[in-house]
Amino acid sequence: MKKFKTYIIAALGSMLIYSCNDALDIRQAGEAYDEQAFNTSADLVKFLEGSVYSSADIMNQIKYTSLFTDELKIGPANAGQDQGTFRYLITPNDPFVEGIWGGQYLLINRVNQLIEKSALITPTTTADITLYNNTLAEAKVLRAFAYLNLMTYYSTDMKNNNALGVILADKVYPFETKLPRVSNGAIWSFVESDLAFADANLAPPSTHPASYFVSKNFVNALRARMYLYRGNYTLAKQYATAVLNTSGLVLTPATPIPTGNPSYANPTQGPPTVPLASASWAYLFYTQTTTPSPYRQMLFDNIVGENIFKLSRPSVGGTGGNIANLWTTNSTQLNGSPWWVTGVNLFAAYQNTTNDLRRWAYTDPTSAPASNTYVIDKYPGKNNTALKNDIKVIRLSEIYFILAECAVEENDFATAANYIRSVRSARRWDGLQANLPNYTTKAIAYQDILKERRVELAFEGHRLIDLKRLGSIAGVSIDRNAGDDVISTPLTLSITDYRWTLPIPVSELNGNPQLAGQQNPGY
Repeated sequence: MKKFKTYIIAALGSMLIYSCNDALDIRQAGEAYDEQAFNTSADLVKFLEGSVYSSADIMNQIKYTSLFTDELKIGPANAGQDQGTFRYLITPNDPFVEGIWGGQYLLINRVNQLIEKSALITPTTTADITLYNNTLAEAKVLRAFAYLNLMTYYSTDMKNNNALGVILADKVYPFETKLPRVSNGAIWSFVESDLAFADANLAPPSTHPASYFVSKNFVNALRARMYLYRGNYTLAKQYATAVLNTSGLVLTPATPIPTGNPSYANPTQGPPTVPLASASWAYLFYTQTTTPSPYRQMLFDNIVGENIFKLSRPSVGGTGGNIANLWTTNSTQLNGSPWWVTGVNLFAAYQNTTNDLRRWAYTDPTSAPASNTYVIDKYPGKNNTALKNDIKVIRLSEIYFILAECAVEENDFATAANYIRSVRSARRWDGLQANLPNYTTKAIAYQDILKERRVELAFEGHRLIDLKRLGSIAGVSIDRNAGDDVISTPLTLSITDYRWTLPIPVSELNGNPQLAGQQNPGY
Protein backbone atom coordinates (compact mmCIF):
# COMPACT_ATOMS: atom_id res chain seq x y z
CA MET A 1 0.00 0.00 0.00
CA LYS A 2 2.82 2.30 0.91
CA LYS A 3 4.60 1.56 -2.38
CA PHE A 4 1.39 2.16 -4.30
CA LYS A 5 0.86 5.53 -2.67
CA THR A 6 4.44 6.47 -3.46
CA TYR A 7 3.96 5.47 -7.09
CA ILE A 8 0.74 7.47 -7.41
CA ILE A 9 2.38 10.56 -5.90
CA ALA A 10 5.35 10.20 -8.22
CA ALA A 11 3.10 9.76 -11.23
CA LEU A 12 1.01 12.77 -10.29
CA GLY A 13 4.20 14.75 -9.78
CA SER A 14 5.42 13.78 -13.25
CA MET A 15 2.10 14.78 -14.77
CA LEU A 16 2.20 18.10 -12.93
CA ILE A 17 5.72 18.85 -14.13
CA TYR A 18 4.81 17.86 -17.68
CA SER A 19 1.65 19.96 -17.60
CA CYS A 20 3.50 23.01 -16.25
CA ASN A 21 6.23 22.70 -18.82
CA ASP A 22 3.64 22.24 -21.54
CA ALA A 23 1.84 25.39 -20.42
CA LEU A 24 5.06 27.34 -20.28
CA ASP A 25 6.03 26.20 -23.75
CA ILE A 26 2.86 27.56 -25.34
CA ARG A 27 3.70 30.37 -27.74
CA GLN A 28 1.19 33.18 -27.64
CA ALA A 29 0.10 35.03 -30.77
CA GLY A 30 2.37 38.01 -31.39
CA GLU A 31 5.00 36.82 -28.90
CA ALA A 32 8.58 37.50 -29.95
CA TYR A 33 11.68 35.80 -28.62
CA ASP A 34 15.01 37.56 -28.17
CA GLU A 35 16.30 36.04 -31.40
CA GLN A 36 13.49 37.79 -33.26
CA ALA A 37 13.47 41.06 -31.28
CA PHE A 38 17.22 41.65 -31.45
CA ASN A 39 18.53 41.42 -34.99
CA THR A 40 20.22 44.76 -35.54
CA SER A 41 22.06 47.43 -33.60
CA ALA A 42 18.98 49.62 -33.99
CA ASP A 43 17.01 47.05 -31.96
CA LEU A 44 19.61 47.35 -29.23
CA VAL A 45 19.23 51.13 -29.25
CA LYS A 46 15.47 50.76 -28.72
CA PHE A 47 16.12 48.66 -25.63
CA LEU A 48 18.70 51.16 -24.38
CA GLU A 49 16.39 54.14 -24.71
CA GLY A 50 13.16 52.41 -23.75
CA SER A 51 14.36 50.20 -20.90
CA VAL A 52 17.79 51.26 -19.65
CA TYR A 53 17.56 55.06 -19.67
CA SER A 54 14.04 54.86 -18.29
CA SER A 55 15.39 52.92 -15.30
CA ALA A 56 17.93 55.59 -14.36
CA ASP A 57 16.59 57.55 -11.41
CA ILE A 58 17.98 59.28 -8.31
CA MET A 59 14.81 60.65 -6.75
CA ASN A 60 15.11 58.37 -3.71
CA GLN A 61 18.63 59.66 -3.09
CA ILE A 62 17.54 63.28 -3.47
CA LYS A 63 14.63 62.90 -1.04
CA TYR A 64 16.60 60.89 1.50
CA THR A 65 19.48 63.37 1.49
CA SER A 66 17.15 66.31 2.00
CA LEU A 67 15.41 64.54 4.89
CA PHE A 68 18.52 63.27 6.62
CA THR A 69 20.55 66.46 6.50
CA ASP A 70 19.53 70.09 6.91
CA GLU A 71 17.66 71.05 3.77
CA LEU A 72 14.12 70.78 5.11
CA LYS A 73 11.62 72.10 7.58
CA ILE A 74 8.32 70.34 8.27
CA GLY A 75 5.72 71.94 6.02
CA PRO A 76 2.15 73.03 6.81
CA ALA A 77 0.54 70.03 5.09
CA ASN A 78 2.75 67.38 6.71
CA ALA A 79 0.71 64.85 8.67
CA GLY A 80 3.65 62.66 9.63
CA GLN A 81 5.08 61.84 6.19
CA ASP A 82 8.74 60.78 6.45
CA GLN A 83 9.17 62.33 9.89
CA GLY A 84 10.83 59.18 11.23
CA THR A 85 13.57 59.43 8.63
CA PHE A 86 13.80 63.17 9.33
CA ARG A 87 14.49 62.33 12.98
CA TYR A 88 17.28 59.87 12.11
CA LEU A 89 15.25 56.69 12.70
CA ILE A 90 17.12 54.69 10.06
CA THR A 91 16.51 50.94 9.92
CA PRO A 92 17.15 48.18 7.34
CA ASN A 93 13.48 48.26 6.34
CA ASP A 94 13.33 52.03 5.80
CA PRO A 95 11.63 52.64 2.42
CA PHE A 96 14.52 54.84 1.29
CA VAL A 97 17.04 52.14 2.21
CA GLU A 98 15.08 49.69 0.08
CA GLY A 99 14.34 52.20 -2.68
CA ILE A 100 17.89 53.40 -3.30
CA TRP A 101 19.25 49.85 -3.33
CA GLY A 102 16.48 48.41 -5.49
CA GLY A 103 16.42 51.31 -7.93
CA GLN A 104 20.13 51.16 -8.69
CA TYR A 105 20.18 47.38 -9.05
CA LEU A 106 17.22 47.62 -11.40
CA LEU A 107 19.32 49.86 -13.64
CA ILE A 108 22.30 47.49 -13.36
CA ASN A 109 20.11 44.53 -14.27
CA ARG A 110 18.72 46.31 -17.33
CA VAL A 111 22.25 47.07 -18.51
CA ASN A 112 23.25 43.46 -17.96
CA GLN A 113 20.25 42.34 -20.00
CA LEU A 114 21.24 44.66 -22.84
CA ILE A 115 24.79 43.30 -22.87
CA GLU A 116 23.48 39.73 -22.88
CA LYS A 117 21.13 40.49 -25.78
CA SER A 118 23.92 42.18 -27.72
CA ALA A 119 25.52 38.75 -28.20
CA LEU A 120 22.63 37.91 -30.55
CA ILE A 121 23.68 40.68 -32.95
CA THR A 122 26.59 40.67 -35.38
CA PRO A 123 27.01 44.14 -36.87
CA THR A 124 28.53 44.17 -40.32
CA THR A 125 28.77 47.66 -41.78
CA THR A 126 31.07 50.31 -40.33
CA ALA A 127 28.11 52.46 -39.31
CA ASP A 128 26.40 49.50 -37.66
CA ILE A 129 29.54 48.54 -35.73
CA THR A 130 29.88 52.13 -34.50
CA LEU A 131 26.25 52.20 -33.39
CA TYR A 132 26.60 48.80 -31.71
CA ASN A 133 29.70 49.80 -29.72
CA ASN A 134 28.28 53.19 -28.83
CA THR A 135 25.12 51.58 -27.45
CA LEU A 136 27.14 49.24 -25.26
CA ALA A 137 29.28 52.17 -24.14
CA GLU A 138 26.30 54.28 -23.09
CA ALA A 139 24.83 51.35 -21.18
CA LYS A 140 28.09 50.64 -19.34
CA VAL A 141 28.41 54.26 -18.26
CA LEU A 142 24.93 54.07 -16.77
CA ARG A 143 25.96 50.89 -14.95
CA ALA A 144 29.03 52.68 -13.59
CA PHE A 145 26.75 55.54 -12.52
CA ALA A 146 24.52 53.11 -10.64
CA TYR A 147 27.48 51.55 -8.82
CA LEU A 148 28.81 54.96 -7.81
CA ASN A 149 25.37 55.78 -6.39
CA LEU A 150 25.32 52.52 -4.43
CA MET A 151 28.82 53.02 -3.06
CA THR A 152 27.94 56.57 -2.01
CA TYR A 153 25.25 55.32 0.35
CA TYR A 154 26.21 51.77 1.35
CA SER A 155 30.02 51.79 1.61
CA THR A 156 31.36 52.93 4.97
CA ASP A 157 34.55 54.33 3.43
CA MET A 158 34.86 54.79 -0.32
CA LYS A 159 38.53 55.70 0.05
CA ASN A 160 39.42 52.28 1.47
CA ASN A 161 39.69 49.63 -1.25
CA ASN A 162 39.62 46.87 1.38
CA ALA A 163 36.35 47.99 2.96
CA LEU A 164 33.12 46.24 2.06
CA GLY A 165 31.41 47.59 -1.01
CA VAL A 166 28.18 46.29 -2.51
CA ILE A 167 27.15 43.24 -4.52
CA LEU A 168 28.91 42.97 -7.88
CA ALA A 169 26.36 41.85 -10.48
CA ASP A 170 28.36 41.82 -13.70
CA LYS A 171 25.93 39.78 -15.81
CA VAL A 172 22.45 38.30 -15.85
CA TYR A 173 22.39 35.54 -13.25
CA PRO A 174 19.80 32.79 -12.73
CA PHE A 175 17.09 33.90 -10.35
CA GLU A 176 18.26 31.60 -7.56
CA THR A 177 21.82 32.96 -7.56
CA LYS A 178 22.91 34.64 -4.33
CA LEU A 179 25.96 36.86 -4.34
CA PRO A 180 27.95 38.36 -1.45
CA ARG A 181 29.21 41.88 -1.03
CA VAL A 182 32.69 42.40 -2.43
CA SER A 183 35.45 44.85 -1.58
CA ASN A 184 35.40 48.47 -2.65
CA GLY A 185 38.44 47.72 -4.78
CA ALA A 186 36.54 45.10 -6.78
CA ILE A 187 33.67 47.52 -7.44
CA TRP A 188 35.99 50.37 -8.42
CA SER A 189 37.94 48.11 -10.77
CA PHE A 190 34.69 47.11 -12.47
CA VAL A 191 33.49 50.72 -12.72
CA GLU A 192 36.80 51.84 -14.18
CA SER A 193 36.60 49.05 -16.75
CA ASP A 194 33.13 50.17 -17.83
CA LEU A 195 34.25 53.79 -18.14
CA ALA A 196 37.39 52.83 -20.06
CA PHE A 197 35.23 50.88 -22.53
CA ALA A 198 33.04 53.94 -22.94
CA ASP A 199 36.02 56.18 -23.46
CA ALA A 200 37.16 54.01 -26.34
CA ASN A 201 33.77 53.38 -27.95
CA LEU A 202 31.51 56.39 -27.48
CA ALA A 203 30.72 57.96 -30.82
CA PRO A 204 30.77 61.74 -31.33
CA PRO A 205 27.50 63.46 -30.34
CA SER A 206 24.69 62.89 -32.82
CA THR A 207 21.50 64.83 -33.28
CA HIS A 208 19.97 63.85 -29.95
CA PRO A 209 20.21 66.32 -27.03
CA ALA A 210 23.60 65.64 -25.50
CA SER A 211 22.53 66.41 -21.93
CA TYR A 212 19.93 63.60 -22.01
CA PHE A 213 22.35 60.95 -23.23
CA VAL A 214 25.72 59.67 -22.13
CA SER A 215 28.57 61.64 -23.65
CA LYS A 216 32.32 61.86 -23.16
CA ASN A 217 31.68 65.02 -21.14
CA PHE A 218 29.52 62.97 -18.77
CA VAL A 219 32.17 60.24 -18.60
CA ASN A 220 34.81 62.80 -17.63
CA ALA A 221 32.48 64.42 -15.08
CA LEU A 222 31.50 61.06 -13.59
CA ARG A 223 35.14 60.09 -13.27
CA ALA A 224 35.93 63.40 -11.63
CA ARG A 225 33.17 62.84 -9.06
CA MET A 226 34.19 59.23 -8.46
CA TYR A 227 37.88 60.01 -7.94
CA LEU A 228 37.03 62.92 -5.66
CA TYR A 229 34.91 60.64 -3.47
CA ARG A 230 37.78 58.13 -3.41
CA GLY A 231 40.32 60.76 -2.43
CA ASN A 232 42.32 60.50 -5.66
CA TYR A 233 42.66 64.24 -6.23
CA THR A 234 45.15 63.91 -9.07
CA LEU A 235 42.72 62.02 -11.28
CA ALA A 236 39.74 64.05 -10.07
CA LYS A 237 41.53 67.20 -11.20
CA GLN A 238 42.53 65.61 -14.51
CA TYR A 239 39.00 64.69 -15.50
CA ALA A 240 37.37 67.83 -14.11
CA THR A 241 39.85 69.90 -16.11
CA ALA A 242 38.96 67.89 -19.21
CA VAL A 243 35.31 68.87 -18.72
CA LEU A 244 36.23 72.55 -18.51
CA ASN A 245 38.47 72.35 -21.57
CA THR A 246 36.34 70.21 -23.88
CA SER A 247 32.66 70.51 -22.93
CA GLY A 248 32.14 73.98 -24.37
CA LEU A 249 29.93 74.77 -21.37
CA VAL A 250 30.06 77.87 -19.19
CA LEU A 251 28.41 78.62 -15.88
CA THR A 252 24.81 79.65 -16.51
CA PRO A 253 24.48 83.32 -15.50
CA ALA A 254 21.78 84.76 -13.29
CA THR A 255 21.39 87.83 -15.49
CA PRO A 256 19.46 89.33 -17.12
CA ILE A 257 16.54 89.56 -14.73
CA PRO A 258 13.28 91.51 -15.01
CA THR A 259 13.58 95.25 -14.59
CA GLY A 260 13.60 96.23 -10.96
CA ASN A 261 15.17 95.07 -7.73
CA PRO A 262 14.02 91.72 -6.34
CA SER A 263 15.39 92.45 -2.87
CA TYR A 264 13.37 92.97 0.26
CA ALA A 265 12.68 96.56 1.22
CA ASN A 266 15.40 96.13 3.84
CA PRO A 267 18.73 95.26 2.17
CA THR A 268 19.47 92.58 4.77
CA GLN A 269 16.23 90.68 5.07
CA GLY A 270 13.40 93.08 5.77
CA PRO A 271 10.48 92.76 8.15
CA PRO A 272 8.85 89.31 8.12
CA THR A 273 5.69 90.61 6.47
CA VAL A 274 7.48 91.86 3.36
CA PRO A 275 7.01 89.43 0.42
CA LEU A 276 9.96 87.92 -1.42
CA ALA A 277 9.52 90.28 -4.33
CA SER A 278 7.06 92.72 -5.85
CA ALA A 279 4.12 91.17 -7.68
CA SER A 280 5.09 92.58 -11.07
CA TRP A 281 8.72 91.47 -10.77
CA ALA A 282 7.68 88.05 -9.50
CA TYR A 283 5.27 87.49 -12.39
CA LEU A 284 8.01 88.09 -14.94
CA PHE A 285 10.68 86.13 -13.09
CA TYR A 286 8.65 83.09 -12.01
CA THR A 287 6.68 82.58 -15.24
CA GLN A 288 8.24 80.11 -17.63
CA THR A 289 7.47 82.07 -20.79
CA THR A 290 8.54 85.47 -19.50
CA THR A 291 11.57 84.91 -17.29
CA PRO A 292 14.68 86.43 -18.87
CA SER A 293 17.10 84.86 -16.37
CA PRO A 294 19.13 82.03 -17.97
CA TYR A 295 19.56 80.41 -14.57
CA ARG A 296 15.81 80.34 -13.96
CA GLN A 297 15.26 79.15 -17.54
CA MET A 298 17.60 76.24 -16.82
CA LEU A 299 15.46 75.27 -13.81
CA PHE A 300 12.38 75.39 -16.03
CA ASP A 301 14.26 73.22 -18.60
CA ASN A 302 13.80 75.92 -21.23
CA ILE A 303 17.54 75.70 -21.93
CA VAL A 304 20.25 73.12 -21.29
CA GLY A 305 22.47 75.71 -19.65
CA GLU A 306 25.37 74.23 -17.75
CA ASN A 307 23.87 70.75 -17.46
CA ILE A 308 26.35 68.03 -18.38
CA PHE A 309 23.87 65.20 -17.86
CA LYS A 310 20.28 65.13 -16.72
CA LEU A 311 17.48 62.58 -16.71
CA SER A 312 14.71 63.45 -19.13
CA ARG A 313 11.27 63.85 -17.62
CA PRO A 314 8.91 65.01 -20.40
CA SER A 315 6.04 67.21 -19.33
CA VAL A 316 3.63 64.84 -21.09
CA GLY A 317 4.14 61.10 -21.17
CA GLY A 318 7.53 59.52 -20.75
CA THR A 319 8.81 57.81 -17.63
CA GLY A 320 9.68 58.91 -14.13
CA GLY A 321 7.74 60.66 -11.43
CA ASN A 322 7.25 64.32 -10.62
CA ILE A 323 10.34 65.38 -8.72
CA ALA A 324 8.67 68.25 -6.88
CA ASN A 325 6.23 65.69 -5.41
CA LEU A 326 9.07 64.71 -3.12
CA TRP A 327 8.25 67.79 -1.04
CA THR A 328 4.79 69.02 -2.00
CA THR A 329 1.37 67.73 -2.98
CA ASN A 330 -0.20 69.82 -5.74
CA SER A 331 2.09 72.70 -6.65
CA THR A 332 5.21 74.55 -5.57
CA GLN A 333 3.13 77.24 -3.95
CA LEU A 334 2.05 77.79 -0.37
CA ASN A 335 -1.52 76.74 -1.22
CA GLY A 336 -0.22 73.61 -2.93
CA SER A 337 -0.11 71.68 0.37
CA PRO A 338 3.66 71.33 0.85
CA TRP A 339 4.76 68.52 3.15
CA TRP A 340 8.24 69.96 3.41
CA VAL A 341 9.65 73.44 2.93
CA THR A 342 13.16 74.91 2.93
CA GLY A 343 15.11 74.52 6.16
CA VAL A 344 15.43 77.81 8.03
CA ASN A 345 19.22 77.77 8.08
CA LEU A 346 19.42 76.76 4.43
CA PHE A 347 17.31 79.73 3.45
CA ALA A 348 19.59 81.94 5.53
CA ALA A 349 22.55 80.47 3.63
CA TYR A 350 21.04 81.69 0.36
CA GLN A 351 22.09 85.14 1.56
CA ASN A 352 25.80 84.31 1.94
CA THR A 353 26.48 86.15 -1.31
CA THR A 354 25.26 89.70 -1.86
CA ASN A 355 22.42 89.88 -4.40
CA ASP A 356 22.36 86.11 -4.90
CA LEU A 357 19.60 85.13 -7.33
CA ARG A 358 19.28 81.65 -5.84
CA ARG A 359 17.42 83.19 -2.91
CA TRP A 360 14.55 83.79 -5.36
CA ALA A 361 15.18 81.06 -7.91
CA TYR A 362 14.81 78.31 -5.29
CA THR A 363 11.90 79.83 -3.34
CA ASP A 364 8.33 80.44 -4.46
CA PRO A 365 7.03 84.03 -4.05
CA THR A 366 3.93 82.80 -2.18
CA SER A 367 6.14 81.79 0.74
CA ALA A 368 5.33 83.10 4.20
CA PRO A 369 8.38 84.79 5.76
CA ALA A 370 6.43 85.51 8.95
CA SER A 371 6.47 81.80 9.79
CA ASN A 372 9.76 80.96 8.05
CA THR A 373 7.79 78.93 5.52
CA TYR A 374 9.80 79.07 2.32
CA VAL A 375 8.26 76.86 -0.37
CA ILE A 376 10.80 74.92 -2.46
CA ASP A 377 10.66 76.08 -6.08
CA LYS A 378 13.84 74.63 -7.56
CA TYR A 379 11.63 72.31 -9.64
CA PRO A 380 8.85 74.66 -10.79
CA GLY A 381 7.44 72.36 -13.49
CA LYS A 382 7.57 72.92 -17.23
CA ASN A 383 5.23 73.44 -20.15
CA ASN A 384 2.26 74.04 -17.86
CA THR A 385 2.91 70.72 -16.13
CA ALA A 386 3.34 71.39 -12.43
CA LEU A 387 5.93 69.53 -10.36
CA LYS A 388 7.68 67.77 -13.24
CA ASN A 389 11.20 68.71 -14.30
CA ASP A 390 14.28 66.99 -15.62
CA ILE A 391 16.52 65.60 -12.88
CA LYS A 392 19.87 67.35 -12.91
CA VAL A 393 22.62 64.79 -12.38
CA ILE A 394 25.84 66.74 -13.00
CA ARG A 395 26.19 70.43 -13.72
CA LEU A 396 29.26 72.50 -14.47
CA SER A 397 29.14 74.20 -11.06
CA GLU A 398 29.95 70.82 -9.47
CA ILE A 399 33.05 70.61 -11.65
CA TYR A 400 34.19 73.99 -10.27
CA PHE A 401 33.68 72.64 -6.74
CA ILE A 402 35.68 69.51 -7.53
CA LEU A 403 38.54 71.61 -8.85
CA ALA A 404 38.35 73.81 -5.76
CA GLU A 405 38.75 70.75 -3.51
CA CYS A 406 41.67 69.50 -5.58
CA ALA A 407 43.33 72.89 -5.23
CA VAL A 408 42.85 72.79 -1.46
CA GLU A 409 44.56 69.40 -1.34
CA GLU A 410 47.48 70.98 -3.24
CA ASN A 411 47.53 73.81 -0.65
CA ASP A 412 46.74 76.21 -3.50
CA PHE A 413 44.18 78.20 -1.56
CA ALA A 414 44.11 81.12 -4.01
CA THR A 415 43.05 78.89 -6.90
CA ALA A 416 40.40 77.20 -4.74
CA ALA A 417 39.01 80.60 -3.73
CA ASN A 418 38.79 81.71 -7.36
CA TYR A 419 36.76 78.64 -8.34
CA ILE A 420 34.28 79.35 -5.55
CA ARG A 421 34.10 83.04 -6.46
CA SER A 422 33.39 82.12 -10.08
CA VAL A 423 30.24 80.23 -9.09
CA ARG A 424 29.09 82.93 -6.68
CA SER A 425 29.66 85.64 -9.28
CA ALA A 426 27.61 83.76 -11.87
CA ARG A 427 24.68 83.66 -9.44
CA ARG A 428 24.60 87.39 -8.63
CA TRP A 429 21.64 89.16 -10.18
CA ASP A 430 23.53 92.46 -10.39
CA GLY A 431 26.25 91.01 -12.64
CA LEU A 432 29.07 92.05 -10.29
CA GLN A 433 31.95 89.94 -9.06
CA ALA A 434 31.53 88.24 -5.71
CA ASN A 435 34.11 88.84 -3.02
CA LEU A 436 37.17 86.63 -3.15
CA PRO A 437 37.21 84.24 -0.17
CA ASN A 438 40.30 84.18 2.01
CA TYR A 439 41.46 80.64 2.73
CA THR A 440 44.39 80.15 5.09
CA THR A 441 43.88 76.54 6.19
CA LYS A 442 42.25 73.43 4.80
CA ALA A 443 39.57 73.57 7.47
CA ILE A 444 38.60 77.14 6.58
CA ALA A 445 38.63 76.34 2.86
CA TYR A 446 36.45 73.26 3.27
CA GLN A 447 34.02 75.13 5.50
CA ASP A 448 33.44 77.65 2.72
CA ILE A 449 33.32 75.03 -0.03
CA LEU A 450 30.70 73.13 1.96
CA LYS A 451 28.78 76.36 2.44
CA GLU A 452 28.71 77.00 -1.30
CA ARG A 453 27.90 73.40 -2.23
CA ARG A 454 25.04 73.52 0.27
CA VAL A 455 23.44 76.46 -1.54
CA GLU A 456 24.21 75.67 -5.16
CA LEU A 457 23.41 71.95 -5.00
CA ALA A 458 20.45 72.15 -2.62
CA PHE A 459 17.78 69.52 -3.34
CA GLU A 460 19.99 67.75 -5.87
CA GLY A 461 21.15 64.93 -3.58
CA HIS A 462 24.66 66.07 -2.58
CA ARG A 463 24.48 67.31 1.02
CA LEU A 464 24.77 63.92 2.77
CA ILE A 465 27.87 62.73 0.93
CA ASP A 466 29.42 66.21 1.12
CA LEU A 467 29.18 66.28 4.91
CA LYS A 468 30.27 62.66 5.19
CA ARG A 469 33.37 63.38 3.09
CA LEU A 470 34.36 66.80 4.39
CA GLY A 471 32.57 67.34 7.68
CA SER A 472 35.34 65.97 9.86
CA ILE A 473 38.16 68.08 8.42
CA ALA A 474 35.92 71.17 8.20
CA GLY A 475 34.58 70.70 11.72
CA VAL A 476 30.93 70.88 10.61
CA SER A 477 27.96 68.56 10.47
CA ILE A 478 24.20 68.81 9.97
CA ASP A 479 23.05 72.38 10.62
CA ARG A 480 19.36 72.45 11.45
CA ASN A 481 17.35 75.22 13.03
CA ALA A 482 15.19 74.57 16.08
CA GLY A 483 12.25 75.80 14.02
CA ASP A 484 12.64 73.03 11.43
CA ASP A 485 10.75 70.51 13.57
CA VAL A 486 7.55 70.72 15.56
CA ILE A 487 9.04 68.83 18.50
CA SER A 488 12.37 69.03 20.25
CA THR A 489 14.81 66.81 18.37
CA PRO A 490 18.59 66.76 17.84
CA LEU A 491 19.63 69.59 15.55
CA THR A 492 22.72 67.80 14.31
CA LEU A 493 24.38 64.40 14.18
CA SER A 494 27.97 63.50 14.98
CA ILE A 495 29.94 63.19 11.77
CA THR A 496 31.18 59.81 13.03
CA ASP A 497 27.68 58.42 13.61
CA TYR A 498 27.06 55.05 11.94
CA ARG A 499 23.89 56.35 10.28
CA TRP A 500 25.88 58.31 7.68
CA THR A 501 26.08 54.93 5.91
CA LEU A 502 22.85 53.17 5.03
CA PRO A 503 22.19 49.59 6.10
CA ILE A 504 21.84 46.78 3.60
CA PRO A 505 18.06 46.42 3.10
CA VAL A 506 16.30 43.77 5.14
CA SER A 507 14.72 42.29 2.01
CA GLU A 508 18.20 41.62 0.60
CA LEU A 509 19.46 40.16 3.88
CA ASN A 510 16.46 37.86 4.32
CA GLY A 511 16.70 36.43 0.84
CA ASN A 512 20.47 36.17 0.53
CA PRO A 513 22.43 33.94 2.94
CA GLN A 514 25.67 35.11 1.29
CA LEU A 515 25.21 38.41 3.14
CA ALA A 516 25.37 36.81 6.59
CA GLY A 517 27.71 38.89 8.71
CA GLN A 518 27.98 41.59 6.02
CA GLN A 519 25.53 44.16 7.42
CA ASN A 520 26.97 47.63 7.93
CA PRO A 521 28.04 48.50 11.51
CA GLY A 522 25.40 49.79 13.92
CA TYR A 523 22.36 48.10 12.36
